[in-house]
Amino acid sequence: AMATAMISLKERQKETIKAMLNVGSAPKQDPDATDSPSWKIFVFDKYGQNIVSPIVSVPELHDLGVTLHLPLHSDRDAVPDAPAVYFVTPTPANVARICQDFRNQLYDSYHLNFISPVGRDQLEELAGAAVEAGCAAQVGKVYDQYLNFIALEKDLFLMRQQDREDVSYFALNRPAKDTEIENVVASIVDSLFSVFVTLGAVPIIRC
Repeated sequence: AMATAMISLKERQKETIKAMLNVGSAPKQDPDATDSPSWKIFVFDKYGQNIVSPIVSVPELHDLGVTLHLPLHSDRDAVPDAPAVYFVTPTPANVARICQDFRNQLYDSYHLNFISPVGRDQLEELAGAAVEAGCAAQVGKVYDQYLNFIALEKDLFLMRQQDREDVSYFALNRPAKDTEIENVVASIVDSLFSVFVTLGAVPIIRC
């Protein structure tokens, strides 16, 4: 658990997700602009769903202009006149599926939000697929969101829901190769770093 001076960790994560979904809104200087959100498709993987579910309800998603919210690895129909907001972990399988979406011309534009930082090789794979599919101009943004944790309560969070045994006390203390332990520590560090980025705080570490 962790406390903040004013806004809770859960509220900060919620604000970040709402800002992420606020794509395609008319600029305020437009005299014809209204308060109505632009409609969009929300695409997520299982971990992204675990992050969003405790803090943003389905009615709130609708208020943000989300007409459909769909798993990344489901059979999705093309909606060529709607933008899509992706919220996924940067795994090889997820990146490959996004590249497939490019090739299938599923959406009007693509806004890619990665839960943790995406690697250079994966960015190059995405860029190559977008160019090959002729949709490079339709890729609106690629963001590292640093949201690699699940906020359950105001100031209580989990590092992960799926495969949580991989970052458990047992995982750190069982007989294992150094590289395996390093991977566990790296996963924990990535989640904690995301928490501090979301809080906008610098931790005090005492040894």
